[in-house]
Amino acid sequence: MHAVVVKLTINDAEAAERALREQLVPRVSHAPGFVTGYWTSKDDTGLSIFIFDTEEAANLMSEQAKLGVPDGVTLEDIEVREVVAHA
Repeated sequence: MHAVVVKLTINDAEAAERALREQLVPRVSHAPGFVTGYWTSKDDTGLSIFIFDTEEAANLMSEQAKLGVPDGVTLEDIEVREVVAHA
């Protein structure tokens, strides 16, 4: 399994929340190879982790995420990492 880790700044909380519910969660959860995802926030930052069954699926989502940054947020970093353990 591989994880896509996304770090962002929330510039407009209301727009970001709307995009999360209406666009991001549906898009990510229906992506090929999707296993699970977590969206977190603290103050004006967001950290999301999406798990995919293959590195190829994670890389594809990573590229799509770079192109589809919604209104209300600024993408700070995105990376694909191998999941080495989970519980």
